[in-house]
Amino acid sequence: MIDLDKLTTEQRNAATLHIDELPIPDMLRTIHEEDKNIIGAVESALPMIARAVEIIAVRLKKGGRLFYLGAGTSGRLGILDAVECPPTFSTDPSLVQGVIAGGTDAVFHAQEGAEDSLTQAQEDLQVRGFCAADVLCGVAASGRTPYVIGGLGYAKSLKAATIAVACTPDSPIAALADIAITAVTGPEVITGSTRLKAGTAQKIILNMLSTGTMIRLGKVYGNLMVDVKVSNDKLKERARRIVMEATGKNLREAEEALTKAAGSAKLAVFMLLANLSAEEARVQLANADGYIGRALKGESS
Repeated sequence: MIDLDKLTTEQRNAATLHIDELPIPDMLRTIHEEDKNIIGAVESALPMIARAVEIIAVRLKKGGRLFYLGAGTSGRLGILDAVECPPTFSTDPSLVQGVIAGGTDAVFHAQEGAEDSLTQAQEDLQVRGFCAADVLCGVAASGRTPYVIGGLGYAKSLKAATIAVACTPDSPIAALADIAITAVTGPEVITGSTRLKAGTAQKIILNMLSTGTMIRLGKVYGNLMVDVKVSNDKLKERARRIVMEATGKNLREAEEALTKAAGSAKLAVFMLLANLSAEEARVQLANADGYIGRALKGESS
């Protein structure tokens, strides 16, 4: 028997005991009121999230990678965050990876039994060449998923950096990790359905981890995603707008710069701001580790 009594995510929510009897507007209002608690739960975890971002950024700058590891909703959220990094920040698809118990099939069809293995995560990570230079972020609302526990244990044995994201206090994965991010979201609207408040909190936290890391890696200028990957018409238009917003230039000038920069909004922005050729701008950006702000100040890494 698995003792669920001590898990806050498995308790009955006193505010929703009769939710099945409520008119739809009141039902939805009740759900919304419970969702408001998520923000406070994440806020309390901000110091640990900040520490995690610092560690991830340092590891990635030195050639490491970030892996999200989870089962069910947690695993899918890791994959969702990982797959958005290449188009948003022009990262290599291998830089941020999501690994889910049960493999690709589990993304679309629940594979609930897959999470019970303590050894499968090690195999899944080994296939991906996980090593000491990397970061493993184990994600589990309950904080006790065997698949995630096994993965974190394996990562620690390699001396890789480890992060845990859980929604229950004093969890097993928190005890295993170098950095424990715990957002206690409390009992769910529907008892035990952690795709709700816990899942939303995890989504917010993973967004912060990846976005904060990419900002620290120089992939944002101001609040503009200057490293956007121009892979469709919408993103081409976004790149034009980014160049115009960052430089004050008109559409024609932005398009000319983007053409010279082979579609790189970052390079086009720096070319225009520094009044440099594409080649000169490319060299100076590289010397500044890709940070436009540093390059404009003449700083080098």
